Amino acid sequence: MSRLTITLSEARYRALKEASAQRDKTIGQLIDESLDFYGIKSREDARELVRRARAHSKLGDDQALAVAQEQVRAVRRKP
Repeated sequence: MSRLTITLSEARYRALKEASAQRDKTIGQLIDESLDFYGIKSREDARELVRRARAHSKLGDDQALAVAQEQVRAVRRKP
């Protein structure tokens, strides 16, 4: 697993630390879940999503890719 250093305001860091304690998760787990929520995926994950969409439908490659992209956009639009 890779490591990352980020700079947050003191207030944001405290809020993140409190949220992680309330949810009984690490800060890293919260950030990872947030990235999933916003649809941030690796190319490999995106390809797998397209593969699964194609396997469960009769869509062609272009249509399956369009469905996958729309799903990612929908996740990113959620407040």
